[in-house]
Amino acid sequence: MSTTRKKGTAKRNRLGVKNSLVNNINARKKKGASRSKSKKTVSKKSYAAMKKNWGKKRR
Repeated sequence: MSTTRKKGTAKRNRLGVKNSLVNNINARKKKGASRSKSKKTVSKKSYAAMKKNWGKKRR
């Protein structure tokens, strides 16, 4: 016996919307929950670390 979900009962996240990028963006916008500047920007240190690996192929 496998448990199956009913159609239309998608998992909801903590914002109360179905998990999808667009839904999350719109829910945050509606709620007015913006991030502080320090959390929305990439630090110089981490950007430099990312830049160092650009163009290198992974195995």
